[in-house]
Amino acid sequence: MRENVIVGQSGGPTAAINASLVGVFKTARERGAGQIYGMVHGIQGFLEGHYLDLREHIQTDLDIELLKRTPSAYLGSCRYKLPERQEGKEIYEEIFRRLDQLEIRAFFYIGGNDSMDTIQKLTDYGDSIGSPIRFVGIPKTIDNDLMVTDHTPGYGSAAKYIGSMLKEIIRDGLVYDLKSVTIVEIMGRNAGWLTGAAALAACEDCEGPDMIFMPEIPFDIQQFISRVDEVQKHKKSVVIAVSEGIRVPDGRYVCDLTDHLEFKDDFGHKILYGTARYLSDRIYRELGCKTRAIEFNTLQRCAAHIASRVDITEAFQAGGAAVKAAFEGDTGKMVILRRISNEPYQCTTALADVHAIANAEKKVPREWINKEGTFVTPEFLSYVRPLIQAELTPIMVDGLPRHLYCEGRSKLSNRIS
Repeated sequence: MRENVIVGQSGGPTAAINASLVGVFKTARERGAGQIYGMVHGIQGFLEGHYLDLREHIQTDLDIELLKRTPSAYLGSCRYKLPERQEGKEIYEEIFRRLDQLEIRAFFYIGGNDSMDTIQKLTDYGDSIGSPIRFVGIPKTIDNDLMVTDHTPGYGSAAKYIGSMLKEIIRDGLVYDLKSVTIVEIMGRNAGWLTGAAALAACEDCEGPDMIFMPEIPFDIQQFISRVDEVQKHKKSVVIAVSEGIRVPDGRYVCDLTDHLEFKDDFGHKILYGTARYLSDRIYRELGCKTRAIEFNTLQRCAAHIASRVDITEAFQAGGAAVKAAFEGDTGKMVILRRISNEPYQCTTALADVHAIANAEKKVPREWINKEGTFVTPEFLSYVRPLIQAELTPIMVDGLPRHLYCEGRSKLSNRIS
């Protein structure tokens, strides 16, 4: 039976999310799928009737290779949380009406926590009405905070970028013979997986950052300043990595201790920024040395020019595994990565019930952070180092990386009335 399938992308972009899309497309095509559709701007766009025929836009082997190396979300993304069934029955009815109109039998969604919430809710609603559609989630998040899976596609490339940039920032700080403190702010609201990756900069040609602070450990500002003062007694240039989401012991974000405008995303999450700037200003006032704040912000998400080949390969494999699972009858599952060994690094795909993953958050284990809460342990580095190995070189044209871009997505998309 030639089954029609549809795939969407959701949440923040990464350097690897399009590799998962390619995995879905290529595997579905090889397994004899009928139509292979792509949701334009995720489930929110699909609710408005927007979708693409992917066969019309990914036609050659070069297209596939370009898309694997293209960062961000080719189909466009969204931050849309489905309501509970009791509160939004008409929304579910509309989604399933559109899916039935396209004769969809397999639905794939690439994303993080909120995306797995979408898979869970669609699975449960489909079960309640006896729908034959299978729903399978494909993990994606640089935050690496999805439960059950060993790690998430997107994290390895972001970690590689962070480790590389920290080395260059450390080099920069050694140029002048004067005391200076550089504070690098890295994404991470409640989990410090990304900030911990700053420790990768410590290698035979670089000392690495002097301290790392993550949301898992309460942050004492005065103790922090005392530690900086102590380090400066034997080292002039001090480089520190902090998570955007570090909190003081009473639970307030450090970034909330300063005056700045408050913004929220579509899920109601407070947008965190200004942590490094606040700490930099405090150090300047109390220690009187040169300081600077560097905020990686979105730079760490889509740095495909330094993507990890391991990461891209696993993202592609996760997309293919999702198609295989759905075609063999699985639904309500998410593809997970299961690590077999570190040396040599071996990892395989498996499936887990999405109900055990959605709306939960995996944090860095306490035993992977040192006793003082100022750095990660060798166990953390053993965990992350295999994920950053090798490179997938961009296809360069006229000195710049060439990407596959779905120009004018809204104009190219079909509409379901």
